[in-house]
Amino acid sequence: MRFAEGDAREVPLAFVMITADIGREGDVLNELKKIEHVKEACLTYGVYDIVAKIEAETWDKLKEVMTSKVRRLTGVRSTLTMIVMEGT
Repeated sequence: MRFAEGDAREVPLAFVMITADIGREGDVLNELKKIEHVKEACLTYGVYDIVAKIEAETWDKLKEVMTSKVRRLTGVRSTLTMIVMEGT
């Protein structure tokens, strides 16, 4: 992912909504917490089972964490990633 200078945060950050297999929510949460770039992860009620906050040094690293680690966890059925562009 590439952004023009000034268009994005200096530190890449994303919130990931995760749908887990039934009964695997706790297992997925525990495995997420072991991933270095996962800063927070919470079980939730509603459409998604887990919300995770992921921060990385670069946009490429953020992409790698999402595709190679988070989405490949056993019990992860689907994800929806929201890239943070600006915040407080």
